[in-house]
Amino acid sequence: MDQTFTVTGMTCGHCEASVKRALLQLDPGAQVRIDRGQNKVQVSGGTQPREALAAAIREEGYEVAP
Repeated sequence: MDQTFTVTGMTCGHCEASVKRALLQLDPGAQVRIDRGQNKVQVSGGTQPREALAAAIREEGYEVAP
């Protein structure tokens, strides 16, 4: 299942790494691709529901568009 999130507040590589790490801790089997310039985070092949993934991103301090 592919899920794409619009995430604001990621300003550097460390931000990307934090988001990726949080998502992979929640769903180790997922593939995470981040395009910081477009504010997009794509999660593929995961098993977690969208809201759980969005909550993991928010816990890192970033905003997730509805």
